[in-house]
Amino acid sequence: MFALFPVFHLILGLFMIFAPDKMFHDKQDSAPALIGWFFVIFAATFIIVGWVIAALILTTGRFLARRKHYTFCLVMAAVECLFMPFGTILGVFTIIVLMREPVKQLFGVNPPVATAGMKQ
Repeated sequence: MFALFPVFHLILGLFMIFAPDKMFHDKQDSAPALIGWFFVIFAATFIIVGWVIAALILTTGRFLARRKHYTFCLVMAAVECLFMPFGTILGVFTIIVLMREPVKQLFGVNPPVATAGMKQ
């Protein structure tokens, strides 16, 4: 939902591009259209990136429930730490749980074999 905050900027930018005479009295100036395109591109990029990250987080939740794609889940937990404060808390606790040996075994990740007692 946070990714939808720039919808206002998107609407304002579209208004500046397609109906500049309603906002500005000087029709000869091309600056409102340029600023409008900036608003549209910035807002659309922010919204799309937010939706993609939300989809990746939902996908991670499904992978965690199925105990598949360990590395993907670990990377997404690290990415989620960027979203303060709740994402950080959730990401850190997810990383802590994923680092446990029994959880690695549930995912089918083979832990490295200790070589300290082996003869060479």
